[in-house]
Amino acid sequence: MSHATLLIFSLISSLICVITLNFITKTYENSAAARHIFNMITSLVAAITIFAMAGSLKASTFTVILAIVFGLTTAVQRVTHLQALEMGPFSYTSVIVSLSMLIPTLSGAVIWGEHIYTIQIVGIVLMVGCLILSVDFNNDNEEKKSSFKWLFFCLLAFIGCGAIGVMQKWHQNTAYKEELNQFLVIAFITSAVFSGISTVISKKTVKEQATNTEEPQKKKLLTATPIIIMIVCGICIGINNVLNLYLSGAMDSAVFFPIVNGGGLILTTLSALILFREKLSTKRWIGIGFGIVAVILLCNPFG
Repeated sequence: MSHATLLIFSLISSLICVITLNFITKTYENSAAARHIFNMITSLVAAITIFAMAGSLKASTFTVILAIVFGLTTAVQRVTHLQALEMGPFSYTSVIVSLSMLIPTLSGAVIWGEHIYTIQIVGIVLMVGCLILSVDFNNDNEEKKSSFKWLFFCLLAFIGCGAIGVMQKWHQNTAYKEELNQFLVIAFITSAVFSGISTVISKKTVKEQATNTEEPQKKKLLTATPIIIMIVCGICIGINNVLNLYLSGAMDSAVFFPIVNGGGLILTTLSALILFREKLSTKRWIGIGFGIVAVILLCNPFG
């Protein structure tokens, strides 16, 4: 199968993931326990999907340890991403989280001695502009407080996603890079176990929220429709992770990263307009434009 075909499948699977994430958070209960349940189910499905392709869990000690850390980071990132999606706009949240590629870009320079190009510095400046424009400082105090809280969770998801990129790069630059599928299976099992434990711990919070009549009641998460959605999302997460790790090593970075990140952002923004009919201020749309250009420049497409 050609690289172009695999890229199309990667973009489609990624788009399905972010659409289902936003739909779940806006439609169904999104307590701390519900977010962990979502991550637990999707992680288990992703692990099963990848294991079906790998057929083996035999791995080195290095792969196992790094996969466990990767899995815990993935769980925390997924939960904070869900929280950010519930509190703020789908399009802008996706832009900020996508800018997390700045972290592996800087780590490449610091750890692996890779060169940072002038065009990437311009991308960093645009990224800062994107973050500044994300918060409407002219709103009243309550709206500003909510906006800053949303930005806080966006930044937590940003850091988590960036750390995931660093660990992927680390693993694929070692002698154990052929253990790719095993690495991902162990990571997603770890993520599922972590969220399972966190769900039990969060049950008290869920009961308190259920008795709060002032909060709008959302549909239950553990019903037929959302479970089917989570299964689909989990399959897409598994496929997306395998394809991206493979393509990152098989294609030139100057081709792969701009297509995956820039193309993914454009598709996400279009889906926000068409499917979710989001209405943002002019300032925020300018910020999204800054973010999309920043993502492409950080990938150094002309290098």
